[in-house]
Amino acid sequence: MHDDGDGGDGGDGGRYEAVRSRDGRFDGAFFFAVSTTGIYCRPSCPATTPKRRNVRFFPSAAAAQRAGFRACRRCRPDAVPGSAAWEARADLVGRAVRLIGDGVVDREGVTGLAARLGYSARQVQRQLGAELGAGPIALARAQRAHTARILLQTTALRATEIAFAAGFASVRQFNDTVRAIYATTPGELRAARPAHASRRGATDGAGAPGADGAASGIPLRLAYRGPYAATGLFDHLAAHALDGVEEITGGTGRRVYRRALDLPHAPGIAEVGERTGDGWLECRLHLGDLRDLTTATRRIRRLFDLDADPYAVAERLGADPLLAPLVRHRPGLRAPGAADPHESAVRTVLGLDDRTSLPAVRTRGAALVRAYGRPLPAPSGTLTHVFPRAADLADAPPTGPELPGGLRTTVRALAAALARGTVRLDPGADRDEAERALLALDGITPWTAGHIRMRALGDPDVLLTDDAAVRADPHRTERWRPWRTYATHHLRETREARETRETPVKKALR
Repeated sequence: MHDDGDGGDGGDGGRYEAVRSRDGRFDGAFFFAVSTTGIYCRPSCPATTPKRRNVRFFPSAAAAQRAGFRACRRCRPDAVPGSAAWEARADLVGRAVRLIGDGVVDREGVTGLAARLGYSARQVQRQLGAELGAGPIALARAQRAHTARILLQTTALRATEIAFAAGFASVRQFNDTVRAIYATTPGELRAARPAHASRRGATDGAGAPGADGAASGIPLRLAYRGPYAATGLFDHLAAHALDGVEEITGGTGRRVYRRALDLPHAPGIAEVGERTGDGWLECRLHLGDLRDLTTATRRIRRLFDLDADPYAVAERLGADPLLAPLVRHRPGLRAPGAADPHESAVRTVLGLDDRTSLPAVRTRGAALVRAYGRPLPAPSGTLTHVFPRAADLADAPPTGPELPGGLRTTVRALAAALARGTVRLDPGADRDEAERALLALDGITPWTAGHIRMRALGDPDVLLTDDAAVRADPHRTERWRPWRTYATHHLRETREARETRETPVKKALR
């Protein structure tokens, strides 16, 4: 049943205390429902705290919905940041959750999900039910309902169009699901769109609706927990922006990151603002096909590391005297992920994420985009293409963009492995298997494979540093688990800041 029974704070692992104190650190980590009202909430819900005997706890929104509870209209528990635990885990459940978030069940069904994971559909159902209180269909249903709510409250599309765009098989299924989860009809949900949505709130929910969200883009507020070091992440994106695929507009503190997305049904464009609100980043998605909304949102969340738990990271890394001052100096530091894992892997091989000769490798990447990238239906600002697909690079002629011979061979070998599926980098990939497959390719070094694992696969526990003192003390770095990726970024930013102070010309040349 996945609730902790009645009575006493000692039987719920401190979760009731988190609810009583409205602790936003636990939003997404668990949900609570109130038996007397039939409503489920996030821990930080501002409503009056219910009595403990009336409270039940659930590991997922889908589990609460499956038990018959409807979503609170005040705190919108269906729209909290994702659980850092599920995003970080490398086991079957973690991989399944990431694939469902990417829309695989909607596109390929439960059998497709199971095939990607290498398990039977029954095994996947059993494992998800045991840990999340809901199977893949229920988890996908909860996600579809959230997508439908966003479209209802941000676009002027007809309910029929929204039903199919959100992934429902029929209008009746759409209507029944909205009533069950929100205790209202789609029309009433649309009429209840929050007039203040663009000014406050902290959810992956509706922003201020335009006259036609489908034409002007879908505004979202991308939720995160804890502090968020946006400046450092936008600095990274600006330094590595690839001409034709990415661009940064505006000045520091007001920057907007824009990029083209190669999505399952049609290309799209995402825009994310640097200004942080009360636990959210502003985003606008321009989609060629609204069925890609869930997938596009999930990929941007991974790029900006929005489901991280900075409290857990700071607690673990801050206990080390070496890292403690770095953690205090950069609260909420995030580890940049990837909007497209195949693109990220190829760019890593090109050296686009190395700290040397950055202008040269960006030039090489832009040449690949011009030669093999797929043009957008219409240019948008400086965005003209989506990054080349693996199959296109694998079939590329030996002549083309000027790359050193060995690098050209490695790029084509990686692209061919990605196209064949011998290297898998999708959200459900086994990270250890992926790394082994990468290392089997000519030209892929352990550093390259580790960087791909860190960025493309979103692994939070990869240590990449050339600091000899750190490498010489494995017992210390073992204590940084499972957050060694964040230690890597703290150490890297500190080294780069030191190098910049020592050689001011060096940064200008990079």
